[in-house]
Amino acid sequence: MGATSVSPTDERVEAATSVTERQATVSAPSRRFSRPRLPGRPRIWFELLLIAVSYAVYSAIRNAAPDRVEDAQRHARWIWDLQGSMGLAFERTVNHAVEGVTWLVVSMNYYYATLHFVVTIAVLVWLFRSHPGRYGPTRLVLFLTTGVALLGYYFFPLAPPRLMEGMDFIDTARVHDTWGSLSAEDSAMASVSNQYAAMPSMHIGWSVWCGITIAVLARPLWIKLLGALYPVLTLLVIVATANHFWLDAVGGVICLGFGYLVAYLWFGRLCYRLPRAVDDPKEPVAATAVGMAAARAEAAAPPGGDKDHATP
Repeated sequence: MGATSVSPTDERVEAATSVTERQATVSAPSRRFSRPRLPGRPRIWFELLLIAVSYAVYSAIRNAAPDRVEDAQRHARWIWDLQGSMGLAFERTVNHAVEGVTWLVVSMNYYYATLHFVVTIAVLVWLFRSHPGRYGPTRLVLFLTTGVALLGYYFFPLAPPRLMEGMDFIDTARVHDTWGSLSAEDSAMASVSNQYAAMPSMHIGWSVWCGITIAVLARPLWIKLLGALYPVLTLLVIVATANHFWLDAVGGVICLGFGYLVAYLWFGRLCYRLPRAVDDPKEPVAATAVGMAAARAEAAAPPGGDKDHATP
């Protein structure tokens, strides 16, 4: 008497509505973490700022190197002995063999001094213009790789073979007076580079990053092949010019692997598998809101409404 009666139909509607709302509440966070993060459109001002900050950090770590020359020499001897124990201390043989061919060694010197920056910047610009949806994650891989390398430079200073004391490695850049080389202490390259930052090799880390990016994303087959060949040639160059041990190259690849792993965990998939274009981030949210509103409206519709659509 006087009590409001609730029909079984109303109970079913209310139960369905509460279940829908509860599922939306519970599943929203899970969808947020299960779906891959989609990067936003890259901004040129942010990219320039990022480069400036990265250079400042690198310079600070580079300035710590001069007081650790003895450590760098000791580590170089340890690397050389380790490679010798494996029967793979071949850098000196390659270095002396290449020195006998002037045009080849000079070409390698300029390769080492220039392409490390030119190719990497070119790939970044290409990604920025042609693959904006993949640019941010792929660039993140490169910066993470370099960040880990900086830790290696600080905690494990290493003299390159050409600077090892008591060894007969040939400093090819000094012998042939190569422009832009690291050999001359007063050169432009030497002023912005850590002479004892040999482990890990970012010539290899960056070149493998460029090679993978080009081989995966480029369309012409010949460009893919050039991308795959680039890190192989870089490995030959860094060894022949006595700028790195081959174990430095292994260190660079390990750093690159760390960069790819972190980017994969953050974005939920490999950076090259992300959409090429940048979608409007508001569209998925709007679609989800409309869908949830429609579900609530359908659940709250009066039972008699179905009769309008019944087949006579």
